[in-house]
Amino acid sequence: MLSDFVAAWPLFREAFLTGWLLAAVLGLAGVLVVARDQIFIGAAVAQASALGVALALLVGDLAGAAWADSDVLLAGMAVGASVTAAMVTTRGTAGTSASPEALTGWIYLFAASTGILLVARSPHGLEEIHRLLASSIVGASAVDVAIFAALLLLVGGIVAMAQRPLLLLAVDPLMAAAVGIPVRRWNTWISCMLGLLAGLAIPTAGVLYAFGCLVLPSLVARNLCREMRPLFVVAPAVAVAASIVAAILAHRYDLPPGQATVALLCLLVPASRWLRPK
Repeated sequence: MLSDFVAAWPLFREAFLTGWLLAAVLGLAGVLVVARDQIFIGAAVAQASALGVALALLVGDLAGAAWADSDVLLAGMAVGASVTAAMVTTRGTAGTSASPEALTGWIYLFAASTGILLVARSPHGLEEIHRLLASSIVGASAVDVAIFAALLLLVGGIVAMAQRPLLLLAVDPLMAAAVGIPVRRWNTWISCMLGLLAGLAIPTAGVLYAFGCLVLPSLVARNLCREMRPLFVVAPAVAVAASIVAAILAHRYDLPPGQATVALLCLLVPASRWLRPK
């Protein structure tokens, strides 16, 4: 099994590396999402990113120009939509009677329905949106590897340098504000980071893989760790380990690697409860 995987490495190297880098950076960012009990925000932001892709495809069909059919426009619209959704979900209920959960649910449903409607008359666009709603890492390129390696270094560096305020912000925002941590500024940064990661991950790997790697590794790590600080190491490690094992199994049994990774992570969540430290 392993020898077959190694033999196929030159052909799928970029896809495997992209999937593993994505798993690592999303697993790292997901610690903050899970710690703040904002898991559904991840789903809403991911779905909003797919809406951005649908908008880009619609613009391409209407414009009929070469620039309108580029990957740059697709990624830009995906990032813009996901960042906007992340900002709205974390700050849009201030001064209103609406709950964050209600707003998050509205964004998810609006993005899910509108994205399909925008491309319903375009066979190519509809096929692309359906692909994004599943998972596809096979088409990743060396550029994707470089982008997500840079993002992993960036997010990892920020988390390492600002671990204390991030931990306090995630555990007790009121205490963080009381000790002088600029909560609003940090919330804005976290929203932008989440939106950027989702916006770049969705066109490359699909909604399922991105959302799964965002929340599931942190749920596993939370079951395994008594304190929150180790989560920033355990969660990305779990994400990468699961994606490597799933890639080997998917290659051996001719399965889609994205779905295999998410399924394996789903199994690890209840299994990790049995390994929880006493």
